[in-house]
Amino acid sequence: MCRSKRAAVLLALILATAGGTAAAERLGLGQPLLEPQLARWNIDVDAQGHGLPPGKGSVAQGQRVYAQTCAACHGDQGQGGLADALVGGRGSLATAKPLKTIGSFWPYATTVFDFINRAMPYNAPKSLSADEVYAVTAYLLHLNGIVAADTVLDAASLPQVRMPNRDGFISDPRPDTRNVACQHCPAPSQ
Repeated sequence: MCRSKRAAVLLALILATAGGTAAAERLGLGQPLLEPQLARWNIDVDAQGHGLPPGKGSVAQGQRVYAQTCAACHGDQGQGGLADALVGGRGSLATAKPLKTIGSFWPYATTVFDFINRAMPYNAPKSLSADEVYAVTAYLLHLNGIVAADTVLDAASLPQVRMPNRDGFISDPRPDTRNVACQHCPAPSQ
């Protein structure tokens, strides 16, 4: 589903939950969201990179941003600390003690960007610029041995990154769902 269609669906759901515009006005409850208000929250990025914003960031820039905003919780090299480890764990998923990190578990680099963009840093989510999120993503991918030290990521290059566990997930075969990461999955029935 394209971004604008998702926004329209979300807006319709919000209005329906409030009883529609007429009911909301009649009862004096809430107010309809305008497109610019909704756009601030419509920031999802899918596996193919749909929704990635303009911007770019390098591994070197990411190292600086990570040191300032991430290392206190995730460790200076992503090894973990107060929060989960982000680095390591390759080959551990089939063991009794799997370590699920960006390098061992995540199937798409674009969803790493999405998570950082919407939820990090923990004490100030959505506070990083798009450039900073691209940079931190590049740095974390580098720490996991996925991209080179001179890598610069942007909306065109990030979806091209092949994650080690890309093929470790299966598609949802139910006919009422569509795994957008799966190119051969049927569209949901209407």
